[in-house]
Amino acid sequence: MLMEADLPNDVEALRALVLEQSRTLAEERAARANLALAKGEADAEIERLQSIIDAFMRHRFGRKSEQLDPDQLELCLEDIEIALGQARAARDAVITKAGGERPRKANRGALPAHLERIEQIVDVDDRTCPCCGGALHQIGEDVAERLDVVPTTFRVLVTRRPRYGCRSCEGAIVQVPAPARIVEGGIPTEALIAQVLVAKYADHLPLYRQAQIYARQGIQLDRSTMADWVGRAAWYLRPLRDHILERLRRSERLFADETTAPVLDPGRGRTKTGQLWAYARDDRPWGGEDPPMVAYVYAADRKSERAEAHLGDFAGILQVDGFSGYAALARRRQQVSLAFCWSHVRRKFYELAESSPVAAEVLRRIAMLYAIEDEVRGTSAEQRRTVRSKRARVIVDDLHVYLEVRLRQVSAKSKLADAIRYALTRWPGLSLFLDDGRVELDSNTVERSIRPVALNRKNALFAGSDEGGDNWAVIATLIENCKISGINPHVWLTDTLAKLANGHPANAVGDLMTWTTVA
Repeated sequence: MLMEADLPNDVEALRALVLEQSRTLAEERAARANLALAKGEADAEIERLQSIIDAFMRHRFGRKSEQLDPDQLELCLEDIEIALGQARAARDAVITKAGGERPRKANRGALPAHLERIEQIVDVDDRTCPCCGGALHQIGEDVAERLDVVPTTFRVLVTRRPRYGCRSCEGAIVQVPAPARIVEGGIPTEALIAQVLVAKYADHLPLYRQAQIYARQGIQLDRSTMADWVGRAAWYLRPLRDHILERLRRSERLFADETTAPVLDPGRGRTKTGQLWAYARDDRPWGGEDPPMVAYVYAADRKSERAEAHLGDFAGILQVDGFSGYAALARRRQQVSLAFCWSHVRRKFYELAESSPVAAEVLRRIAMLYAIEDEVRGTSAEQRRTVRSKRARVIVDDLHVYLEVRLRQVSAKSKLADAIRYALTRWPGLSLFLDDGRVELDSNTVERSIRPVALNRKNALFAGSDEGGDNWAVIATLIENCKISGINPHVWLTDTLAKLANGHPANAVGDLMTWTTVA
């Protein structure tokens, strides 16, 4: 700012100074206008990208959830969110250039307390007061935490086992036995094997890609070597999967589903279609005390006899989709009752809703059932049964009459007739939830458990053999149960493999289960 003493006495000099100040002021105003325009454009771009994300999320979680493949949706969201981050960075740069403060980030919560803290002090060089020259004293501080990462660090564990002999008799040599290992004579620790398992079956990284990652850090590991580790680990872990399956067989109510598992068929030089069957239990929606769990079993085909063999002497309610193999199972096994899935019924009509008022009306009524379910979720089984009997039964009964009437009015060869017949032929199983509060409205519980298997299938393309498909089922079972129990699969697998290598009793595998870790 100019002081009076700085002003020249000469008129021409004063005029030149005024003109210079005017030009400077005009340039600053233009610069601020340009910055404001750039900030406005950045804000508009952020708003546009955010609206796209909101639209995608409506497709994913709203009424049109079936229109987009969930995996493709995630890829689209990633790309748009990256673009959104770029737009925010551009806006922040504009604000900083204008001399303003960057907008503060929303509070995302504290970082986990168990993480190591590495402190760095950013301090002034001179603690002398710039005004009077006195000594400065600390009156406070600003603390910021940022999440840092150290790339995967390999280390070598060197085990030394001294041998001792007696100078007097020279007849005895004393040495502690070598610690037991999953891979005897091999180089991996149980922690490394666990890392390979989690990367392959939880993070969907095939072994050859893991080998490439390790090679970047100078660790040369053959894919075939890593495959041997996985196979040995699967052999040790198989009794745990079998124990989970046996626990599920003793349940009173189960979910079941199956998905394709392409398997290489060397004799024909192409793949054949195997099946991964999933059996799950989750009693949390009605307050049941049994821990939730899931088991996968590989089979070479989709015959109903497979499910019968997997379930053993199971007696109770089996909640499933409309696959005819389950109906055949129930006909052979009178102790099994089928509860069918309203979500699958809904999908049949959803495909026709835009062109069919009848399908749209069916969807409206099914939505009423789901609204009631939202209200009773988490209450006791008896409370759920009571509310359903009072409010949902009339909806179900009226819908049954409505579908029977409409079936007589539409062409027997139409897709709408197919959708109606799909529902009516399964009506006893669709109505079972009205009389039993433990039964869910759909089989989404097991479908959620199937999805990680499908993701792994997309990345690995196919298993190399039927045995490979079975190993896939064993390890995926244990990793998925870790997720259900909310524990770190790497930590659990490391500890469990170490115990198994050290001879954990075969009749005590129940002590190793994931739900006992969090009990």
